[in-house]
Amino acid sequence: MSLLARLDRLPLSRPHYVLLLIGGLGYTFDGMDSAVVAFLLPSAQDAWSLSDGQLGFIGSATPFGFLFGATVAGLLGDRIGRKKVMMYALAFYAVFSVVAAFAPSYEVFLVARVLAGAGAGAESAIIAPFLSEFVPADRRGWFIGALAGFFSFGFVMAALIGRFVVPTFDDGWRIAQVITALPILMLLWWRRSLPESPRFLLHQGRTAEAEAVVADLERKVERATGAPLPPVPETAVAPSAAARKVNLVSALRFLWSPAMARRTGVIWLVWFVITFSYYGFFSWIPTLLVNRGITVTKSFEFSIIIYLAQIPGYFSAAWLSERLDRKNTIALYLAGSAVSAFWLSQMDSPVSITVAGAVLSFFLNGTYAGVYSYTPEVFPTWIRATGTGLSSAFGRVGSILAPTIIGFSAASLGFAGVFGLTTAVLVAGVVCVIVFGLATAGQSLEELTEPPVQEATR
Repeated sequence: MSLLARLDRLPLSRPHYVLLLIGGLGYTFDGMDSAVVAFLLPSAQDAWSLSDGQLGFIGSATPFGFLFGATVAGLLGDRIGRKKVMMYALAFYAVFSVVAAFAPSYEVFLVARVLAGAGAGAESAIIAPFLSEFVPADRRGWFIGALAGFFSFGFVMAALIGRFVVPTFDDGWRIAQVITALPILMLLWWRRSLPESPRFLLHQGRTAEAEAVVADLERKVERATGAPLPPVPETAVAPSAAARKVNLVSALRFLWSPAMARRTGVIWLVWFVITFSYYGFFSWIPTLLVNRGITVTKSFEFSIIIYLAQIPGYFSAAWLSERLDRKNTIALYLAGSAVSAFWLSQMDSPVSITVAGAVLSFFLNGTYAGVYSYTPEVFPTWIRATGTGLSSAFGRVGSILAPTIIGFSAASLGFAGVFGLTTAVLVAGVVCVIVFGLATAGQSLEELTEPPVQEATR
């Protein structure tokens, strides 16, 4: 009887939702940390008399750290385990967020933001592949999409901090960073009880430990549902038994092998497109509003509305992921993002900018829900964390470039030009997903990934 067949046939119930909550809270704090930077820029500019170019570097600091954090987390996650990486990454992020809060100079602040971003990037890259390995195939799209939806709560909390903390206190922008770091201590305590992924344990040859994790989850599900467990299916695809050591060179060689190149190319491009557009928009929207004659406080109020639109964006896409398939959901929301970005480029009043920005926020974040569900599904277990981490890391190249490009070119391109550029990038993503994307809904992780593994290693 396959351990993974036993795992995959379990109905979603309280034990799964506990995993969702603990993982989702991590994404909430990641999102809060990423988003709060936009509300720190005006204060940092005043504190150190920064140029727009220097502000652009601050906007790029967190995603720059994300790039390295996501890469390292993926590699370590496939070597030492998903759980350990999640714990270390969270602690690393919290420490350097506090360092940034008390930074005495622009240079110290910039370095601390990069290192905090590395911790957040590692955390962000590892949670989705970790939890995807516990969830049955028929609910995986919704579950991981909903997991990504916790980012939206962090963005809304960041907007509230930006509105009510940053302008209220003399050092409000420093206090804001302490607020984003302190709740991590409780989350670290909660995560001690998390099990390691049975799929990872099996690929490491730790069968007895995997058996113990699956048996414990079966007992919890049976107790939570109050009903007998479903029968174990006989047709489950067996995982590859060979354990492999993953390093950056071997990972890239496999990911770009003939059997995997199409999957890797699509997912890397989608990550780049959505992350470039997302950070280009959210890093600069408060500053762009201020530059159009809106007060800092008022711009933060408009930003709260824009961030609130993320919540239905994420959860509507999570719901559609099971019905339209992940690739179609991603294409739909990317197309909505492109239309919204063009609409935003044509607006000039504060209210119309806010409305168009809220619609763009809805679609951009809905795209992320699909991307977070889709990415772990296209990579085999032995390289799933690495594949997800490298995909996320490549996307962060877009997030590094976007704030800096917009910071240096806003004067020449203007408001319309900035979001016209975003529209073109998004359209390219739509075409790529529709033409080359892989359908994944309703299939187990082994059904989706074992054939490419066999073909690539013949």
